[in-house]
Amino acid sequence: MNENTIAFIGAGNMARAVIAALVKQGYPTANIIATNPTTPKLAALAADFGIEVTTDNIKAVKLADVIVLCVKPQIMAEVCQALLVGAPEIHEKLFVTVAAGLPVAHYQRWLGNEVRLVRAMPNTPAQVGLGVTGLFPHRLSNYEKSFVDQLFTGCGLTCWLQQESQINDIIAVTGSAPAYFFYFMQAIEQTAQQLGFAPAEARAMVAQTALGAATLASQSELSFAELREQVTSKGGTTHQAIETFREGQLEALVEKAMKAAIARAEEMAKTL
Repeated sequence: MNENTIAFIGAGNMARAVIAALVKQGYPTANIIATNPTTPKLAALAADFGIEVTTDNIKAVKLADVIVLCVKPQIMAEVCQALLVGAPEIHEKLFVTVAAGLPVAHYQRWLGNEVRLVRAMPNTPAQVGLGVTGLFPHRLSNYEKSFVDQLFTGCGLTCWLQQESQINDIIAVTGSAPAYFFYFMQAIEQTAQQLGFAPAEARAMVAQTALGAATLASQSELSFAELREQVTSKGGTTHQAIETFREGQLEALVEKAMKAAIARAEEMAKTL
C-alpha cells in the first residue's frame, strides 16, 4: 500500500477499527493522524497504536493526502464546511466518508463539485477484522480505488458498488445484519436459560455455535440451503424446528425487515 498520510476526522469505534487494521498490516504509524474534539479517545489511540493525534482538524487535513470523515451525519455539513474554509486546498484531496445517509451530492455542495469521494459502509464486525465494507466511488482513479480497497481490506471483505443507491441496499444486507444475528442469538440464549442453562453457559454455547456455523459456511462451497439440509434429517428434531420457523413465515419476515431498513435509509437521506 502506498504510504499516503491519512487523517481520520473523528475517533469513534469505526475509525479505531480501520486504524487498528492499518497498523496490523504494517502501515506506518507516522502516516496516520486522528482528530477528535475531546482527548480521551485520542489518548487511547495514541497509546494503543502510536499514531499522531490532535484536536485540530485543520492541522490534520493540511498534512493528509487522504481524509476519512468519521463524524456523525448530523454534523457532517458543519465539519466539511469548516475544513474547506480553514484549508481551501483540501478540495484536491481524496475523501472517504463512513457516514450513513449522505449522498455524494451533499459533499459536492460542502466540498466542491469536483470532490473525489468514496462512500464507505463498514459494519461493526470490522472491529475484529471480520466485517464487510460496501464502497461507492465518485471520480476516483484506478490507483485511488486500489488504495481505498486496501484501506478497508484489513477490516474484512470489501464490496464495490456500481450505483450509489446500492449503499442503502448494503446497509440492509450487511450494515444492519449483525443486529439481526444478535437478535436471533439473544432469542436462542433466552430459551436456553429457560431450559435451565446458566446465563454464562447459554451465552457461550450460542456464541460458539454461531461462530462455528459461520466459519463452516465461509469455508464450504455448499449453499446455505445445502448446509441447512445437512443438519436437517426429515422427521427429526431440527426438521420440526425449521418447519416451525416456516409456519411463522420467517423468510417473509426477514424480507419485510430488510426492505424496511432500506426504506428508512432512503427517508434519512432526504432529511439530512
